Amino acid sequence: MSASLEKGIHALKEVIDAPIASYFESCVHCGLCAEACLFYTETGDPKYTPIHKLEPLRRVYEQEYTLLGRLKKVVGLSKPVTDAELDQWQELVYDSCTMCGRCSLVCPVGNDIVYMVRKFREGMAVSGHVPDGIRSATKRTVELGGPMGLKWPAVANVLKHVEENTGLKIPVDQAGADYLVLLSSMEIVNYPEYIEALAKIFHKAGISFTLASDAYEATNAGIQIGSSDLAKVIVSRIVDAAEKLKVKNVLSPECGHAYMAIRWEGPNLVGRPFGFNVVHVLELLDELRLKGVLKMKDKLKDPLILHDPCQIVRRGGVLQAPEPLIQQVAENYIPIADKQKLNWCCGGGGGASAIHTEEAEALRAKAFKIKKRQIEEAGVDTMVTFCANCRITIEEGFDHYEMNTKLLGLTELLAEHLED
Repeated sequence: MSASLEKGIHALKEVIDAPIASYFESCVHCGLCAEACLFYTETGDPKYTPIHKLEPLRRVYEQEYTLLGRLKKVVGLSKPVTDAELDQWQELVYDSCTMCGRCSLVCPVGNDIVYMVRKFREGMAVSGHVPDGIRSATKRTVELGGPMGLKWPAVANVLKHVEENTGLKIPVDQAGADYLVLLSSMEIVNYPEYIEALAKIFHKAGISFTLASDAYEATNAGIQIGSSDLAKVIVSRIVDAAEKLKVKNVLSPECGHAYMAIRWEGPNLVGRPFGFNVVHVLELLDELRLKGVLKMKDKLKDPLILHDPCQIVRRGGVLQAPEPLIQQVAENYIPIADKQKLNWCCGGGGGASAIHTEEAEALRAKAFKIKKRQIEEAGVDTMVTFCANCRITIEEGFDHYEMNTKLLGLTELLAEHLED
């Protein structure tokens, strides 16, 4: 056994806790998780069944922690997990799993398969069975500050353009602000109009905010690769900056995994409660809507549907805000059948969008057929969402299938129609 494999198996033994043991023991092999996974439904390949993606972890559990498994191992009826097997499983654990949580939602016995995949990735990361795209993004995040390698001077340059476009000041390192605004690299590079929209809305609402020059990146590649140690390093930057600046709230951007990392995993990663609140931008916008601050001068008339990002809505619990906000600004919003908790993933979450191999991109294109059908069944040419990673993945899907469909960001849409 190689040293890296030995470390990986040891990591898998370490992550098998009481919940994982109970999940393996209670699985009734009903197959409902398969029908909830877009990689299975769009390919028909049984290897993409969510519980099957955990087979090496299940075998380690059986061989190490059950009497029958130990006996089977001794007499050779149960083979040890090998490097070759983990290499084969890399596609199933990273390329074809976005940790969207739809499988966990439908499991009749309550097994949290996403939790199990998250733990399985710990062993995969230690043993070196990680796609190069995710490995590189994680290295850049830890060493440079973000998955795209953006340093503060580049961010400051984007903020300068935002100030020129809006005529509004973007505060940086301002102590005592109501909100510390986090961004994802994808918003900074691909959708700087999101920052412009925030500036306009904050100005309209009379709320103080700031960015931190040493903690502007919200994306947590440590969670995506499966390393709690690295995830803690990334979260700690934000916590340290927020406490140093004595802000009341940290505002998570539209990015899904960023919200999960800071809001739900963050306190556990750093080992203590935060001294501030974590708020998703949609939660803040809905609060402003209820206070009468988000009044629209007009409404978008194009018929449209809403894509609910998995990590924000299904996994993150931001359930009530999206529909009232879209109804605030859209005259012809069409609710789809599978919405909110049941909505289908875009196919790019959990680090999948960072994997740029030919095979991974072809698989994402197949998985995107489910979003394509949602748009076609609704008969619309416009989709709205509120996650930068979803936007990039969906736009790639539009290009692949040559769809003449517009994709809009919800925060920008609200700001564009905001009463002067």
